[in-house]
Amino acid sequence: MAEIHAHLSTLDPVWQRICNEAEQAIRDEPLIGGFVHSSLLHHPTMERALAYRFASKLASNDMGEQILREIAEEAHATERQIVQMARADLTAVFERDPACHSYLQPILYFKGYQAIQAYRIGHWLWHQGRHDLSYFIQTRVSEVFGVDIHPAARIGCGVMIDHAHSIVIGETAVVGNNVSMLHSVTLGGTGKQDGDRHPKIEDGVMIGAGAKVLGNILIGHCSRIAAGSVVLRDVPPCTTVAGVPARVVGAAGCDSPSISMDQLVND
Repeated sequence: MAEIHAHLSTLDPVWQRICNEAEQAIRDEPLIGGFVHSSLLHHPTMERALAYRFASKLASNDMGEQILREIAEEAHATERQIVQMARADLTAVFERDPACHSYLQPILYFKGYQAIQAYRIGHWLWHQGRHDLSYFIQTRVSEVFGVDIHPAARIGCGVMIDHAHSIVIGETAVVGNNVSMLHSVTLGGTGKQDGDRHPKIEDGVMIGAGAKVLGNILIGHCSRIAAGSVVLRDVPPCTTVAGVPARVVGAAGCDSPSISMDQLVND
């Protein structure tokens, strides 16, 4: 196995780094050896490991681990962008979350990362016309991770969902690239109307804990939504909004609020 991982270093340095960290984790704590081997080191590629984690976390009496693993592997093989997004998301978590000290942590322990990778498989199923199976994935992700993302929602790459408890993202929501959000964020509608009814979040946006963004509104690029805010109207790019209902309280404070993760609102 070590020879395989060494050979892969020239092909996939991200996966090689994960394997190196996994081996170090076992040296530091031998009791997790079986868990780390089965989750990571037994697999030749990152996508195989992700498929295993997807299946092992979401398996139930209703659908077994082997079937789910085959679904994930089919999705990864058919749509290579899923794997590329998984790497971008992994880097985003490592760079933005001060509690993340290695690349293996999100894959093994962080439900925000795991939930969004599961959503990506459900999203792929949705666009294959396999709606009932994608709804099943949505339900299991909600039950296991406490994250409810409709499989039809569109989410870009480099996305970090920190803590992730009670995240809700509706059917017609769009989330751009390099977006960061914290726990208890809702991207929802404002009533029971059908059609395009959920927010559109542009690139580089940071959404604080507990914020509710409601309706078919546009959140401009590189803006910040303060924790606990209720946003009901469009937000201009590169601004900070706060309050209930939210209003503009100043500039975003930097060029990339989703990366800096500065959540303080200056008076």
